[in-house]
Amino acid sequence: MAIAFDTPGYSKRLRAGGIDQQHAEAHAVAARDFIVSELVTKSDLTAAITTQTLALTLRLGVMMTVGFGALATLMKLL
Repeated sequence: MAIAFDTPGYSKRLRAGGIDQQHAEAHAVAARDFIVSELVTKSDLTAAITTQTLALTLRLGVMMTVGFGALATLMKLL
């Protein structure tokens, strides 16, 4: 999913704040290229949470299986 970034609007606001046009445009492009590319989208976050949930569920299942196996072994020994 693409993030919309108003580069001309950002540049215009910088110019209104006293920054010359060349620097304002360069800053706007840099902001778009470096800052916006690091943003996480909702779908990225959902996928990461789903992956972590599955990994934790698998680990819990393995721990429970090993625990029940160890308990069954101990019960047979007693």
